Amino acid sequence: MEPISLTAALASFTEQWSPRIVTAVNDYDVRVAKVEGEHVWHVHDHTDEFFLVLTGELHIGLREPDGERTVVLPKGSVFTVPRGTEHKPYAPVPTEILLLEPTGTLTIGDRHDPVPDHVDATTGHTLA
Repeated sequence: MEPISLTAALASFTEQWSPRIVTAVNDYDVRVAKVEGEHVWHVHDHTDEFFLVLTGELHIGLREPDGERTVVLPKGSVFTVPRGTEHKPYAPVPTEILLLEPTGTLTIGDRHDPVPDHVDATTGHTLA
């Protein structure tokens, strides 16, 4: 194993909403992604989803029992969406994020709105 530069990993692709797997920790993928604009409303029924904003700003809409709200994550912020919580990430500016999810977790969760062409519905791509 060699150290992995997140800067180099992020420079190796241009696709939005298309995470790359940079390493694994036990049964979890550490993924990086470039995002801008809207993702889709979706739910991960069996796992939490961890976000770390590396650059830019990420908004996450949440549908909770008490109603909808949006959390705003500036650069350097972390947030965990609890399992079973419907959420929709949105980046008003070009943003780079790091995600921690169980290996095999789909980027659009277990239940989701229709998936537009710009959203990658995979379990992440191997870093080139």
